[in-house]
Amino acid sequence: QVHIVESGGGLVQPGGSLRLSCSASGSIASIQAMSWYRQSPGKQRELVAGILSSGATNYTDAVEGRFTISRDSHKNTVYLQMNSLTPEDTAIYYCGFYILWTSGGLAYSWGQGTQVTVSS
Repeated sequence: QVHIVESGGGLVQPGGSLRLSCSASGSIASIQAMSWYRQSPGKQRELVAGILSSGATNYTDAVEGRFTISRDSHKNTVYLQMNSLTPEDTAIYYCGFYILWTSGGLAYSWGQGTQVTVSS
């Protein structure tokens, strides 16, 4: 089993910054990929950013140049630095881990979500 904890969400004014964190613990052999998704009311969950075990990253066009995904592999932790936030970034943000278990199985696990609200 895995235990995933997210933190860092909150209320911020337009143009402000937030840093999200997400850590996984449990019977983890390695984490193949880490991602951040978001979901706004009435919309589908969308990929915001991802980072592979190689360090390669990708971003959705809407956040390119404003958001930065990073990881600490030793701590099984992924971060999302969000700058120049706009009201359109308001959503629940979910982290996701593609985990190789010590038992040999692979599975995708989600965090509980953290609310980010951008408003004046």
